[in-house]
Amino acid sequence: MTHGFTTCAYLGPEGTFTQAALHRLPPPGAGTAHRAFPSVPAALDAVRRGECGAAVVPLENSVRGVVPATMDELARAGLHITAEVEVEVAFALMAPPGTDLADVTEVFSHPHALGQCADWLAEHLPGARTRPADSTAAAAREVAEAGPAGLAAVAAPPAAGLYGLRTLATGLGRRAGAVTRFVRVAQPWFPPARTREDRTSLVVAPGDGGPGGLAEVLRAFASRGIEVSRVHSWPTGERLGSYRYFVDAEGHIENPAVREAVSTLTARSVDVRFLGSYPRWTGDRAHRPGTTAAGPRATAA
Repeated sequence: MTHGFTTCAYLGPEGTFTQAALHRLPPPGAGTAHRAFPSVPAALDAVRRGECGAAVVPLENSVRGVVPATMDELARAGLHITAEVEVEVAFALMAPPGTDLADVTEVFSHPHALGQCADWLAEHLPGARTRPADSTAAAAREVAEAGPAGLAAVAAPPAAGLYGLRTLATGLGRRAGAVTRFVRVAQPWFPPARTREDRTSLVVAPGDGGPGGLAEVLRAFASRGIEVSRVHSWPTGERLGSYRYFVDAEGHIENPAVREAVSTLTARSVDVRFLGSYPRWTGDRAHRPGTTAAGPRATAA
């Protein structure tokens, strides 16, 4: 088994949207191998243990919002984001050969995929139950290997051929052009060198300052001309109403204005944890030569 930066973990099994995202990122090292894990926590724990040098996991979707498992893991210490990529989402309903749409009584998939396809499922399979899976490809594999009669999966269109399933319908997503943002994470180290299009991610806990605490955080960046492109609140788990904030600020931590904003917050006793500075995803020009997003459009996780 290869280790270190020669192995990159990802949310598997084969055929996930995450695997498609992995192939759109430049490899973290020469001759990088890929290893599938059954869940986001399992993939990231492999990085913490040093079993894998990096991992690619879903962070947020343009329709369903953030991925809770990834946010929970990033809230813990010990990981830095080193790269990001966005992949367009498309969904297909698939089942074992011989199954027709009218036969489906239960639909299995990742919660984000089920959420994005809820309208289609309500219209075309109003009596079908839904059941969550760790990933869309895991749902397809289970349906293929041991699924009872009437079970179907929502997954990436290529997963049907990969797992020997019959495609019953395509285009299930709630919105055309939906995308999922993925990040590659590694153990804390020096961030990638500055480019002209960087992003810095932070976890910020303003303490008991209430709404004014978040306003102070945003002012620290706005007063220095730094755009804050995303703010996600996330419970600390300590008590009701206690939150930390995931902040994406445009620019590299080595940019004097970004570093000064962070230093100012720290001096005011705001708890700031650096999650990484990395090149901001700017579209298909970041595509590696000779690769595609896993052929046809991929799915949610």
